[in-house]
Parts: sequence; structure tokens; C-alpha cells
Amino acid sequence: MDVNNYSKMQKSATKGKKDDLYHVIHKVPSGDTPYVRAKHAQLVEKDPEAALVLFWAAINAGDRVDSALKDMAVVMKQLNRTEEAIQAVKSFRGLCSKQAQDSLDNVLIDLYKKCGKIEEQIELLKRKLRLIYQGEAFHGRPTKTARSHGKKFQVSVKQETSRLLGNLGWAYMQKSNFMMAEVVYRKAQMIDPDSNKACNLGLCLIKQGRYHDASLVLEDVLQGRLPGSEDFKSRKRAQELLMEVQSRQSSPATLDLLGLDDDFVKGLEQLMNERGPIRSKRLPIFEEITPFRDQLAC
Repeated sequence: MDVNNYSKMQKSATKGKKDDLYHVIHKVPSGDTPYVRAKHAQLVEKDPEAALVLFWAAINAGDRVDSALKDMAVVMKQLNRTEEAIQAVKSFRGLCSKQAQDSLDNVLIDLYKKCGKIEEQIELLKRKLRLIYQGEAFHGRPTKTARSHGKKFQVSVKQETSRLLGNLGWAYMQKSNFMMAEVVYRKAQMIDPDSNKACNLGLCLIKQGRYHDASLVLEDVLQGRLPGSEDFKSRKRAQELLMEVQSRQSSPATLDLLGLDDDFVKGLEQLMNERGPIRSKRLPIFEEITPFRDQLAC
């Protein structure tokens, strides 16, 4: 073999390795298509405006449309153009594959949350839950591959159901519908409990003035009885919420601030003592969620 040709081959191989290393380091795909240039602008050049134009070009050219639409929505959200991102996803998701629809729903939920569209968020979460109990989610498989911060992992039907219920509970909290939020959080904890949802349930009970119930839930976190209890943030939040419970329980009665006379206040206290504490009736799980119990019992 000619020495010059051998040298050229070595240089080409070295360049190829450097290019591969470059793409790995910056987490960008190789090539020179509109989508590749968009990812380069987004992740390497840190130019979101240029990335946005190139993502549009990729969608129009049919270049990795699934990824281009999701990435474009993320960039729009970063630029505080959330309403535009919502319209873009709704308008162009028909160009995407069936496999991409679930992740596009997740993108929409995040965008709805960002711009305060609570009703739309609730409706989409209910639709996703409905697909699960109808057996149409996960393409009939018991698990699916998810991605977070560049890492892939497996998610079970139970985990996804509990996650969606947790998001639904938080959406109800934003509407101050604490009774429905409690129902949803308790169902989520029955399916796949964790300390984060326990803290949210504790907050929900505090909002309803049910301090004893809230204390029991928060103690489960602090006593390490739930998955994720060892997480520092979860423990700190549980401690803060428990301190709030204790401060509210120790607060003096404020009936006298309403200008009520002593006899009236004493009469209320006597009535409460005779009847005992008021217990709320158990709320039925709403129709979209009831079928989960039998299907997810395994």
C-alpha cells in the first residue's frame, strides 16, 4: 500500500473518531440535515432563535418530524412562547408517528401547566388515564421505555398510572378542589406510593383543615415507610408541612374575632362536644378511575 494513501486513511479514521466523540460530548446527531443543524444551534451554539427556524425547516422537509416537533416545543417554552408551542403541537402532530403521540401528550401537559391552562390539563390527563384502563396505552405491553435527562429507563403501567394521577391531583389543587384532589392522590398512593405524592396529599388535607389526617400521612414520610422517604427534599418538605400542621393546631380559637358573644361561642362548643367530630362521607372514586383497581391488582 502506498505510504501517502495509508497516511490519508489514518487521518480520515482519526477525523472520524473525533467527529464521533464530538457528537457524543454535545449529544447531537451526525449529518447535515435541517434537524441536525437545529440540534447544533440548540445545544452547541446555544442560539434558540436559530434553532427554532431550523426545527420549522426540519418539519417542513419531513426530517425527523417526531423529534423536531417535540424539540421545537421545548425551545418555544424556553422563549416564553408557550401558546405558540401548544398550537404548533396541535397543528403538526398529525405528521408524527403513532409511537410519538404519547410523548406529544406529555409535552402538551407540560405546556398547559406552564401557561395555567388547568382545565385543558385535566381533560388531557383524564384522556390518558382512560386509554390506560381501556388497554390502549403502551401498545398492549406491560412496560414502556421512557427517557429523562438523556437516560432511558423502563416504566410500568402501574407507575405511569400513579404518575398521571399525581399530576391530576396537583391540577385539582390549583383549582382549589381539594376534595377531588384528595380522592385522586389516595388512589395514586394505592397503586404506586411515594413520598412526593404523600407530601402533596398532606398539603391537600391541611387545606381542608384535617390536621390529624395530614399528620398521619406526613409521618409515613418521616418514618421512612414510603419509597423515596430517604430523599432529602421530600423529608424537608414533610417536616415543613408537619410544622405548619402543629402551628395551626396550637393556634387559639378565633371565633371571638367575629364579634360573637360568649354565650353563642359556648353554645357552639357544647354542640360540637355532644355530636363529636364531624366526619366527611367517603367520596366515590370518579368513573374514569374505578376500573384501575382490578386491572392493576397484579
